[in-house]
Amino acid sequence: MLNSLKAIELLKKVALRPTKQRIALTKILFQENHLHVTAEQLHSEAIRKGYKISLATVYNALNRFKEAGIVKQVLVEPGKIYFDTNTEPHHHFYIEETGELLDVSDDECKIASLPLIPAEYTINQVQITIRLEKSKDADPRSRN
Repeated sequence: MLNSLKAIELLKKVALRPTKQRIALTKILFQENHLHVTAEQLHSEAIRKGYKISLATVYNALNRFKEAGIVKQVLVEPGKIYFDTNTEPHHHFYIEETGELLDVSDDECKIASLPLIPAEYTINQVQITIRLEKSKDADPRSRN
């Protein structure tokens, strides 16, 4: 797990005030591998670890983390938002039965063309989420 000093260092690096709640959430989010988490999941984990923090504070912190660029928001469906600690360009598989997000490298998704966009806009990012469900007869070792 990320220690408090490293969490404070990360928050200061992105110009966020290291409050007790932000430090706690940073320690959970950046403990090891990249993490995909909803605000509710992060809140539950914080409570489980003994931190006293409201769900509203978790939402506020995640939105500030997003604005600071240390997490990315992944909209899976209306009302279902995940926060991703991997901010490098990449895409996702979404496992519908479990609600799990899996990273797909940017190299694995090729987009042949995009529709014309209105002249007053530029593309900010393209994020692909491929929704998966368990196949009834597929070989469990097969990826396709």
